[in-house]
Amino acid sequence: MASTREFSAGGVVVREFDGRFEVAVIRPAGKTVTALPKGHIDPGENAEQAATREVNEETGLEARLVQKLGDVKYVYRWRGTTIFKEVAFFLFRYEAGVIDQVTDAMRKEVDRAWWLALDEAPGRLTYPGERDMAAKARALLSPKPPPESP
Repeated sequence: MASTREFSAGGVVVREFDGRFEVAVIRPAGKTVTALPKGHIDPGENAEQAATREVNEETGLEARLVQKLGDVKYVYRWRGTTIFKEVAFFLFRYEAGVIDQVTDAMRKEVDRAWWLALDEAPGRLTYPGERDMAAKARALLSPKPPPESP
């Protein structure tokens, strides 16, 4: 049985809007899933560069990388080959751009891109690993309660 490894990178792009956090999500072309922007790491790129590029290509947004959130690992089969896949996810802060204007350049990969309330993302994203990454981002961005006094 043939097998191979794939490496990708993606982003959890957040912005603050009307007092709450939102996350950029996509519906990949020809699919019915809600996902985070991600894609293969190209030759000569590191994971951070690939995540930044994929965020821009799939959402049309410019975003600033904040930190790594973690890796999602899974296995799938494609045309008789077992694929061991690892996706590095990074937290990004929105800087500029309009998400709901899918350009011709984006259209080959994305049917739709939109903002989703970050609180809703762990329940609305299709893939379990991506739900985990959204939950990690939410935990990082949530205000920490003050320590209790003795």
